[in-house]
Amino acid sequence: MYWSIILNPSAIVKPNSEKTYKNREVYCIYNESEAIDFVPQFFDGEFWQEKDAIVGTAQGRGTTWFIQYNNKDWVLRHYYRGGMIGKFNKDSYIYTGMSNTRAAAEFELLKKMYALNLPVPKPIAYRVIKKGLFYKADLLTERVCNAQDLVSLLEKQSVDDALWKSIGQVIKQFHQHNVYHHDLNIHNILIDDKKNVWIIDFDRGEIRDNAQGWKQENISRLLRSFNKEKTKLPSLNWQKADWDILLAGYQEK
Repeated sequence: MYWSIILNPSAIVKPNSEKTYKNREVYCIYNESEAIDFVPQFFDGEFWQEKDAIVGTAQGRGTTWFIQYNNKDWVLRHYYRGGMIGKFNKDSYIYTGMSNTRAAAEFELLKKMYALNLPVPKPIAYRVIKKGLFYKADLLTERVCNAQDLVSLLEKQSVDDALWKSIGQVIKQFHQHNVYHHDLNIHNILIDDKKNVWIIDFDRGEIRDNAQGWKQENISRLLRSFNKEKTKLPSLNWQKADWDILLAGYQEK
């Protein structure tokens, strides 16, 4: 078994370490103990490029920036729209209150999960830029270092039964705390160099009631993700027997 629950009071983001920055349409919340010299430009890729602090990028709907600064490793992500709407509205959302913004909601959920010692990135800061009835948003989190997503790992090698079981156990750990992941797929499962399992990207995630329906849908969505990637890449080191081991880990009492 690769993971364990370790009670760690320091994991809780203390209220007095959380600061607010506000200037006209720009609103930011940041963890002062992590972002000691915070400025709102922390959310601009160009700012970090000028400081030669970009150590990598990832491409999805937009560019995700990997930042190394003052011995910190961070991930900067802008919120982009997907689907048909995203073809004509790249990154604007209707504003219905700060707590309802995508960035604020994910930041607060990450805080709760991090305090529970769930394997998620530490939340560092978020920014919301409000213009009229709309807003744009960004999120800064701690980077899970020396890790790769499950797709990248399976493209190169197979993994042992213990790791498959551990993935199932970690997903169960989230579900035991009633954490709903809106897009549980194998790109959002990370494995670090010590074979620890992490889950990332909780945009539109939330704490739900204990009804079982959504938990099964989470699992079904993950299976669809495996099948989809296997269709795209037949050489992917995954097979139905691996899924059965993952499920066995999930179903353990």
